[in-house]
Amino acid sequence: MTINTPPNNLAFELDEAVRHLSERDETLRALIAETVPFQIDVADAQSPYEVLMESIVYQSISGKAAATIFARIKALGTDERPPSPEQMLKIAAAKLRKAGLSGAKVLAMKDLAKKALSGVVPMHEEALKLSDEELVERLVSVRGIGAWTVEMFLIFRLGRPDVLPIHDLGVKKGWSVAYGKKHMPKPKELLEFGERWRPYRTVASWYMWRAFERAGYKVTNKIRSRPLRKKNNRKSGGKKERGKGSQL
Repeated sequence: MTINTPPNNLAFELDEAVRHLSERDETLRALIAETVPFQIDVADAQSPYEVLMESIVYQSISGKAAATIFARIKALGTDERPPSPEQMLKIAAAKLRKAGLSGAKVLAMKDLAKKALSGVVPMHEEALKLSDEELVERLVSVRGIGAWTVEMFLIFRLGRPDVLPIHDLGVKKGWSVAYGKKHMPKPKELLEFGERWRPYRTVASWYMWRAFERAGYKVTNKIRSRPLRKKNNRKSGGKKERGKGSQL
């Protein structure tokens, strides 16, 4: 998903979002001023079905390998488009495996096609009318599609304003860099912190990605999950002792 063109087809006013965030978060205000302007490419060509199909291909493999496999899958369709749901259900599993899909991804593709035909996966026009919560509920029912994939769909395909990917590694590490933390936040912690960004958490998340990129891997590779707290048990004679000030 590209982020190198001026924003278009956003479901919100960008100037208002930037003003709102700058007023409520000094750190974010500085980050907005120091880095490139918010940019996402809200693609017009792909249907929700096609977006999710591509997402399935790209899961857990390198971008280069995924691009090669997706090109092979696309070639199985017509008019230079990926196979339609009807076509996908007719393609033999062995043919999809030969194109490079794993067995699990073949099953995910078939389930995606079935749910597109049944209406669970909406057409673009219908998706525009559904809330974020409704889309998440529908799309995560597809085999192999998780909340993160749906969040990326909401951001980069629909241009929704208030999406916070609390499990995204780049957003979590970017937050740690931006706010001077040594460890990544837990999802709940990031969710609570992000309340100050409503109703424009998408824009704030985008700038967390920019903070991550600006810091570079030499810095961000050192940022780890918060270590588990160890119980402070004192020992006496090989036995645990509960004395004054000890943790229960």
